[in-house]
Amino acid sequence: MNATTIDVHAHYVPDFYRDALLAAGHSRPDGIKAIPEWSEKLALESMDRLGVKTSLLSISSPGVHFGDPRAAAELARLVNEEGARLTTAHPGRFGFFASLPLPDVDAAVAELLYALDELHADGIVLETNHHGVYLGDERLEPIYAEAARRNTVVFVHPTTPAEAGHLALGYPRPMLEFMFETTRSITDLVLSGVLERYPELKVIVPHAGAALPVLAGRIELLLPLLSTPGGPTPPSVRKALRQLHFDLAGAPVPELLGALLEVTDPEHLHYGSDFPFTPLEAAAQLADTLATTDRLTAPVRAGMLCGNAQALVPRLAITS
Repeated sequence: MNATTIDVHAHYVPDFYRDALLAAGHSRPDGIKAIPEWSEKLALESMDRLGVKTSLLSISSPGVHFGDPRAAAELARLVNEEGARLTTAHPGRFGFFASLPLPDVDAAVAELLYALDELHADGIVLETNHHGVYLGDERLEPIYAEAARRNTVVFVHPTTPAEAGHLALGYPRPMLEFMFETTRSITDLVLSGVLERYPELKVIVPHAGAALPVLAGRIELLLPLLSTPGGPTPPSVRKALRQLHFDLAGAPVPELLGALLEVTDPEHLHYGSDFPFTPLEAAAQLADTLATTDRLTAPVRAGMLCGNAQALVPRLAITS
């Protein structure tokens, strides 16, 4: 990997956040075996192994809201201040996407403003649903309005849907359900008209778009089912796929990467390791595959590794 690689999908698990997960009963978040080990030292060592210069850190699923709105606001503030500390302590190595205490929208807007204005976050992270509030829900309108007004990044991360107990069939949710959940929520985002109301929104979809690249045609085919006589034309999913950005965390090569390249612009591809929820050895294997796959030309690969993220987050072009 290139020593200037920018990782847009990397997570941090500070000790106080791990303690909060355990206290809330999330010792096996989303059905995985355990909360992965993480520290500043491990993060920097993994970045060096992967050839990553800068990681944009985010809190993964299940986010910061475990049922108590006040505790959620306090935990969001703590993780965001820790993200800012890491960014300052290691210049050029870290940035972060701020967590919000959704579904409490008022508290979330307040935290968004604080994180962007005072902590200089590089964007915000939204889970695919916040206690059943999906990305197309009109209650999230103030979040999108502020993100669009400030030209900041919205990084989306999958989480367990409310009905996952039987849908996941006993398997860890990241294996299958995260992909379906991402597809479900991003489709809702598009069909609800969010991207048409805020065309300047910079949204990163994880895991190479999940199933969207292969389902876009079917969704478009069935859009007439949403139309009413004399009503507005439903938003185009194919158009949205040219507007959205995509990280390549997970295992998108060669099948999913090939499908994604059919529906989006190469300038909207970004590298993602998903460390530490993806173990380092697996992340290294994917990095090697991305470095050698014939699905990417040299210029497209260079953009995916660094240039596209610099265009999305201009600060990175200054610090790289």
